[in-house]
Amino acid sequence: MKLPSLLRRTPFRLTLLFLALFAAAASAILAYVYFASADAARTKAERDVRGEMQVLTGIYDARGLDALNRAVIDRTLTGRYEYLLMDKAGDRITGSLSLSPFENFEGNQQWITFPLTYTLADGTVVRPQARGVQVRLAGGEMLFVGASLIDTEAYLARLTQALWAAMGIVLLLGLAGGVLVSRNLERSMGRLGKVVTAVQEGDLKARVPVRNSGDELDELGAGLNVMLERMEASMASIRHAGDAIAHDLRSPLTRMRAKLEVALMDAEAGKIDGVDAVQLALDEADSLLKTFNTVLAIARLQAGGAPDSKVFDAADLAADMAELYEPASEDKGLEFSAEIERGLMVDGNQPFLAQALANIIDNAIKYTPTGGAVMLRARRRSSGEIEYSVTDTGPGVPEDDRERVIERFVRLDNSRTEAGSGLGLSLVGAVMEAHGGRIILDEGPGAYGGFGPGLRVALVLPAAE
Repeated sequence: MKLPSLLRRTPFRLTLLFLALFAAAASAILAYVYFASADAARTKAERDVRGEMQVLTGIYDARGLDALNRAVIDRTLTGRYEYLLMDKAGDRITGSLSLSPFENFEGNQQWITFPLTYTLADGTVVRPQARGVQVRLAGGEMLFVGASLIDTEAYLARLTQALWAAMGIVLLLGLAGGVLVSRNLERSMGRLGKVVTAVQEGDLKARVPVRNSGDELDELGAGLNVMLERMEASMASIRHAGDAIAHDLRSPLTRMRAKLEVALMDAEAGKIDGVDAVQLALDEADSLLKTFNTVLAIARLQAGGAPDSKVFDAADLAADMAELYEPASEDKGLEFSAEIERGLMVDGNQPFLAQALANIIDNAIKYTPTGGAVMLRARRRSSGEIEYSVTDTGPGVPEDDRERVIERFVRLDNSRTEAGSGLGLSLVGAVMEAHGGRIILDEGPGAYGGFGPGLRVALVLPAAE
């Protein structure tokens, strides 16, 4: 038989475990209180009996057996203690008891716990325990004095009932609290379960309601919401990337097919050499492969970060880039300059950082008109971070588009005439994210002499420790 959902919940089981531990502890405390109280009552009874015995033996020593007998008779009438005065042979002389509790009395003094039998006024028969001592007097007679523990037993009975009742109330309250906690947790977990089920069914917009209570469930819900937001963004990025790839590759594939078709017809007619046609097709294929390789590199960076990280001087990389791109700038009629500080140590993957820096320099050269200028800088910021920056006097990027231009396959209207896939800055952004850095796009030096306003792209990296 399957238990109800509530009884199968972990909080309810933990509540039952806590109650079991509490019951065991309460039982141990109850046993300790009972035995400690019983021992204290017995000790008090022994102390009282010992005091009474000292009084009676004092009377015997001072005035003899007859005086002791009269004293026992008088004290028997009070009913506080149980007495038995016996002769040398052990026969009863006087007292409230008819027989000694001792079957075999040896020595001069012995203590014993024994049962008494009382008949109350309503006819009820009770059998409380009693504690007593028997001594042998100087003349050979024996005297027994005992005290009933009926009051102590009644107190212990009331105490036991009170403790059991208290433990029962606590157990009931604890059980009720466990049921309440389990129900509340079941509701909260139910909300989480509904979101998980919705996501499993494909609804990535489902979110967990957060109560802002600051408890563990709120933290779990908030974390799940963040995870779902990132998952939704990732899926949207994948869909966008797929659509963009299909869109951007449609034209080159169509162009490739058209060229191959024309080349095939021309080759069949003997108008061109087939080698030239194949070379055109290879150029188009290389462009497609470059696009795919760039997308794959971005995906790998975002999934696992930059591999093979090591400490190197960022100034050396900047100097190499300046030496590599200065001739290309001069060929286009651009003024290329570099300002590089030394001792800029960073911890990262040098080939990936070189590719990122090459991408922004290449963009600056590509989009800056002839007669303009490009400047490369490598410096240490006041915060201690290392910064590469490339500033040009090209048309720049409008402020509203600066965040969007880093996304995959985004190309602005003024760059549609230039070759490219729209992945250059996306790769740069992925490299920066993998290195714990960031990319910053700002306006360049401004509009002047027909140029500008320009663009400044900065790559900011944490300095090596």
